[in-house]
Amino acid sequence: MHPTRRTVLRAAGTALALPLLPSLGWRRFAAAAPVTVPTRLVFLSFGWGVTNETWFPDRAKTGVDYDLPEGLAPLARHKGGITVIQGLANKFSNEAHWGSTFYLTGANRYGVPGSSFSNSISADQVAAETLGAGTRFTSLQLTSRDAEQSGHGPGLSLAWNRQGKPLAGLDTPLAAYERLFGDETLPLAERQRMLRERRSVLDAVLVQARSIDRTLSARDHDKLDEYFQSIRDIETRLAKEESWMTTPKPRPPLDAPGASLVGEQEIALMYDLIVAAFRTDSTRVITYRQPMASLIKSMGITVAPHDLSHYTPGDRMEASKRRDRKQSELLATLLDRLAAVQEADGSSLLDRVSLSFGSNIRSIHYLDNCPTVIAGGGAGIRHGRHVVLEAKQTPLANLWLTLLQGVGIETDSFADATGTIGELRA
Repeated sequence: MHPTRRTVLRAAGTALALPLLPSLGWRRFAAAAPVTVPTRLVFLSFGWGVTNETWFPDRAKTGVDYDLPEGLAPLARHKGGITVIQGLANKFSNEAHWGSTFYLTGANRYGVPGSSFSNSISADQVAAETLGAGTRFTSLQLTSRDAEQSGHGPGLSLAWNRQGKPLAGLDTPLAAYERLFGDETLPLAERQRMLRERRSVLDAVLVQARSIDRTLSARDHDKLDEYFQSIRDIETRLAKEESWMTTPKPRPPLDAPGASLVGEQEIALMYDLIVAAFRTDSTRVITYRQPMASLIKSMGITVAPHDLSHYTPGDRMEASKRRDRKQSELLATLLDRLAAVQEADGSSLLDRVSLSFGSNIRSIHYLDNCPTVIAGGGAGIRHGRHVVLEAKQTPLANLWLTLLQGVGIETDSFADATGTIGELRA
C-alpha cells in the first residue's frame, strides 16, 4: 500500500487522518505544506513592588550597554532576550496596593459620572477577542488564594471584560490543570443536555428583561443594555463550549499537581502550566496575578508582606532583595522552558510568545516608574536593551498598545495610550 495524504486510521466507527510522516515518503508534502505557528501573549503581575535601590538598572546606562542589577541578576542568561523599561506608570493610579485592579486597563476609577468605582477592558481581553477565536479557551486567567494579602486590590484576576467587569481566575495549579486537561466525567449526552438547560434559562431571562425595557428611565435603560451585553457574552461562551464539546482535551504534558502547593512551588507549577497551555494550543492569551504573600512565607521570611513593601535599610530591605531575586529566578526558569519547546517551523515557543512581567507600584507607595520587563519574540520587540523613556510618566497603556499591535491586533488606541513605544520596535 502506498500512503497518500488522505490515508486514515479507522477504528470503532471513527477516522483519524495521519500526520505528514517523512518516513512514509511524505517529505515532499511536509516540505511544501505551509506552517502557521500562532502568536501568544502572557501578562505576569505581582503586588508590593520591588526593592528600588537594587532592582532597576542604572538610568545613565541605556541600550545594550547596561548591567543587570542585583534584583534581576538571575536573568543574566536571558539578558539578550529581555528588555527592561523605566518610565511607565498608570496616571490614574491612586491606590498603592491595588496592584492588579487597573494594571492592564489604565482606567480612571472615577471615569463614569456618578460612580465611585469603574473599570474598562484589560489589554489581554482585547487580544483574546482575536487570538482566542480558534482555541478551546479564549483566554486563561490564573490567580491565587492570597490575592488580598498580595497587594492586588479589587478584582478576581488581572482580566476585565468590555463592561469593566472582573473575570474569575483559577486560584491553584490543580484548578488550572483540571481546566486544561481534566477528564470530562459526565457522558457527552448529559453535558449537551446541561448546555441546553443553560440556554433555555438565558432565553427566559431575556424575554422577561425585554418586557420591562419600555418602562425604564434613561439611566436604567443604559444599565439594562449593559446587562444584555453580559448575556450576549455568556451566549458566546456557551456557543464556544458547544463547538468544543466533542473534541477531547489534549494529553497533558505534565503530571497533575498536588492540591497543597503554595508560594514558590505554586508559582513554579503555574509557570509550567502556562508552558503546557501554549504547547497544546489550548489558549493563546494568559494572565497570572501572582501570590506574593505565600511566596514570601515559603521563603522563610517572617516580615508581613505589606510591611516588607515598606522596607527600611536592615533586615526588611535584605528580605525584600531576597524576594526580588527569587522572582527573577522563577521567571528565568519560565523563559528556559519556553525556549526549550520547539515549534513546527523550527522556532522556539519563546520566539512566538510576548511576555510582560511587572507591577503597578515601584516601592512603598510610589506609583511612578512601574517595574517592567518584557521578553519573547512574539511582538517583534528588539530585545537585549535597557530603555529609559524620556517622558516623566509614559502611560503603561503605551506598552500594552505596542504589544497588542506587535502580536497582530488591529487597533490604533487602547485606554489612555498616547501612542506606541518606538524604542521597542525591531
